[in-house]
Amino acid sequence: MKTFLKYIFIPIISLTLFGCGIYSFTGASISSDVKTFQVNYFQNSSMLIEPGLDRDFTLALQDLLLNQTNLDLVKSNGDLVYEGEITEYRIAPTTATANNTAAQNRLTMSVRVRFFNKKNEEDDFEQNFSFFYDYTGSSLLTGATKDAAHEELFTRITQDIFNASLAKW
Repeated sequence: MKTFLKYIFIPIISLTLFGCGIYSFTGASISSDVKTFQVNYFQNSSMLIEPGLDRDFTLALQDLLLNQTNLDLVKSNGDLVYEGEITEYRIAPTTATANNTAAQNRLTMSVRVRFFNKKNEEDDFEQNFSFFYDYTGSSLLTGATKDAAHEELFTRITQDIFNASLAKW
């Protein structure tokens, strides 16, 4: 009985895993001739300047691409090139209290991205990506609140950039 299961089970598993070609758990469809990527520095050109935001965002995009692909990060001549700028970083009240103070604030961040695929120029695009983070009006955007906001914004925006450039969503 074990021999019979071995002869049936192993071919079925093999066909299931390898029969459909290359499969990516991240949804990325990267051509086999693409080996490298580069992420140029994202300058903060928004009205509100947060020190280190541009550096942190650039590193977050690099980290996401390193973690979700098998591509190598290079400083120049990458097969895939990401560049752009942070165009919006602003705080605005979203709801008010009876005392005319903010009950909730919204931090919005927008990034303009230019993507170049040197192996397939049809994939090139220039697009805006944006997301927001809401926090209570009684707290300041400092310390743990700012860290949580940036983490959420970076996660959402970098994943949207990844999906648009490599997953084609």
